[in-house]
Amino acid sequence: MRKPIIGVFSLWDDEKESLWMLPGYLNGLRAAGAVPLILPLELDETEALQLYALCDGLLFTGGHDVAPARYGAEQSPLCGTVCRARDELEALLFRHAFADDKPVLGICRGIQLINALRGGTLYQDLDAELPGALEHHMTAPYDRVCHEVRIERDGMLHTLLVTEKLGVNSYHHQGVREVAAGLQVEATAPDGLIEALSCPERRFLLAVQWHPEFNYRTEPTSEKIFRAFVKSCEQE
Repeated sequence: MRKPIIGVFSLWDDEKESLWMLPGYLNGLRAAGAVPLILPLELDETEALQLYALCDGLLFTGGHDVAPARYGAEQSPLCGTVCRARDELEALLFRHAFADDKPVLGICRGIQLINALRGGTLYQDLDAELPGALEHHMTAPYDRVCHEVRIERDGMLHTLLVTEKLGVNSYHHQGVREVAAGLQVEATAPDGLIEALSCPERRFLLAVQWHPEFNYRTEPTSEKIFRAFVKSCEQE
């Protein structure tokens, strides 16, 4: 049986000027039955679409802050470093995946990017812009619970995980502010921050603010997210 191929976006190290990858993204996909394909960042459109054609789904990983220009905002001094090459590649391939109804999973930066690309906005720094914000930027180890989220009862996450509360890890300082039209809120933190989004009009489009790649071996809900994504990518 052919395993689905999942394109995984590279992370960028500014100091070393090098691409890198957290093995949990790749191993989580492999454990769920997929073949991960790491995508380089420096590609022209023709090259990018050639690789895109090989992929049955796309995983939008964590990493740099999304450039505020993507959601029509001026960059705050509290916004972190952006990676414009990554923003451009991900915007290009997300646009094609959305149009083609190709399955998409977003993690951390992924939920923020997807919301911005669909017309939503972001908090550039939660501590400064969200009154009463929880601690969302935990320290290692990252496979433990940082806070709970409430799962919406009418969403795909509730159907998948069969729970209304979930303890999650958390490692970010930005987050979804205004939700893009067409996206559905799937989970919310106690401070009101949106923690998961989906798009009911697509075959599989799910994005979470937490990090299932760190605990998919020990947390069944994280494993279920990877498996549901991979299952949606299987060719009939």
